[in-house]
Amino acid sequence: MEYEIKGGSFPIVICYLKNGEKVKTEGGGMALMTPNIRMETTTDGGILKGLGRALSGDSMFLTYYIAEDDDQHVGFASKFPGQIIPLEITEDKPIIAQKTAFLASEEGVDIKMHFRKSLKSGLFGGEGFILQKLEGNGKAFLEMDGEILEYELAPGEKLVIDQGHLGAMEETVSFDIQRVKGAKNMLLGGEGVFLANLTGPGKVWIQTMPFSNLIEAIIPHLPSSG
Repeated sequence: MEYEIKGGSFPIVICYLKNGEKVKTEGGGMALMTPNIRMETTTDGGILKGLGRALSGDSMFLTYYIAEDDDQHVGFASKFPGQIIPLEITEDKPIIAQKTAFLASEEGVDIKMHFRKSLKSGLFGGEGFILQKLEGNGKAFLEMDGEILEYELAPGEKLVIDQGHLGAMEETVSFDIQRVKGAKNMLLGGEGVFLANLTGPGKVWIQTMPFSNLIEAIIPHLPSSG
């Protein structure tokens, strides 16, 4: 499958399909398509799999877009300002992503729940216990907030980040949290009490403007009622 990502802060990915090729997305993800594409909505693996996706922040149902002729295309637009990241998912390199990251993928990519391995990181890790896990084989497209920084961490190399800025990481990267040192830093530093500690090996995708931060910045400027 060929694809093209267009746009700046509000991007769209156009997937070019030959007869019989298909892509899938959660409900409402499609922005445009050519006439000879058939839609098919499914739980994609049964009710339990659908419930698992719902718990991880995705839709219980996925919609397949299946080309019934050559030279067809379908477009999936990002829901918020940011970037669409294309990834090649393989069996040996699953991706762990924030709960709202999945946009679309080829048929061979499976979207599952991923549980944080430690109680501490689940309670204080910003995204909670449940994230998205993408595994299998095929192209996948993730939507992330703001600009994206990609890091390749060597074995044992560490990166400390604000928790909300983690967009995705390879499964080989370990995630833990650390408490901000110093009472004054915790109370007045603006970063909260905990930070995320990432340890390689593996790739990490950092988002510069988490949507929650954008909302916090906008709310004070909204007109008050009454």
